[in-house]
Amino acid sequence: MTSSELWTRATADRYDAEESETSSAAVLEPTLAFLAELAGDGRALEFAIGTGRVGVPLRQHGVPVVGIELSEHMAAVLRRKIDEGTLPVSIGDMATTVVPGEFTLVYLVYNTITNLLTQDEQVECFRNAARHLEPGGRFVIELGVPPLRFLPPGQVAVPFDISEQHLGFDTFDLVKQILVSHHFTRDGDGRYRRGNSRHRYAWPAELDLMARIAGLELERRVADWDGAPFTQDSAKHISVWRKPT
Repeated sequence: MTSSELWTRATADRYDAEESETSSAAVLEPTLAFLAELAGDGRALEFAIGTGRVGVPLRQHGVPVVGIELSEHMAAVLRRKIDEGTLPVSIGDMATTVVPGEFTLVYLVYNTITNLLTQDEQVECFRNAARHLEPGGRFVIELGVPPLRFLPPGQVAVPFDISEQHLGFDTFDLVKQILVSHHFTRDGDGRYRRGNSRHRYAWPAELDLMARIAGLELERRVADWDGAPFTQDSAKHISVWRKPT
């Protein structure tokens, strides 16, 4: 049983509208180019494919895509966009669910590995990626760097969005490496809707060790989908691990 929190029907139905900016063609173009290059002439497997924000346009770019998704409600939204024959999706968790065949690319975007709330499950996610990769294939993760440098002594919360429509901040359990993202979203009637989600944050070096346990080797780490250098000031990273031939 996975520790990931299950996305509800209401959350799934709102997701695309709330992520309209990150779903725009201008924002997605570098992501799709990055992933398509790594997939090459092979197939891609997306862990936690959700409503298909990345998987659907990647398939439309000509890359055969298969998905794994824990929430049936999120997968139902995806299915309104594309049929099962064109983009198959298996319902299950990304740490243990196995789909047929081998892939040149397995990818996990938008901080979603943090949905697995234990280190053991995150390790199993890497192992599951390696299980699906053909020799020479790549596993890609997009993940924010934990913003602990913004925590002064005694403070446990860091804001990440302050706007007319949304207030967001993270609170941290520094012992268990758990953060809770708190959201106050303004609806059409002017009232604010409160929501939160739990995540286990992980450092780049910790992910590299998980990859080594799974038999994968770090090939590349950059700060964004455009390939900017990753530095100590980078807010996130795109990491690529390769399965040896």
